[in-house]
Amino acid sequence: MKKSNKKDRNRLIRLKGRGKDCAFCKAKNVPAWRDYEKLREFLSPRCRILSAQTTGVCMKHQRKLSQVIKEARELALLPYTASEE
Repeated sequence: MKKSNKKDRNRLIRLKGRGKDCAFCKAKNVPAWRDYEKLREFLSPRCRILSAQTTGVCMKHQRKLSQVIKEARELALLPYTASEE
């Protein structure tokens, strides 16, 4: 059994999101608060914004995405936190 060292594990974590194509670049559109159903894909179950590595979105669209999600939260289209049940 091969023992993985810390350096290899960190490398795998860093490279985890690479190789995915940006969904917004593919569709040639930008995120908008009007598509709040689609924005839910970029939130965790606890309603936190997922990182670009996790979602596979390019940094240009990740910055716009976070602005749009915050705007949708202000308009009460998306929750700030998950409801406690």
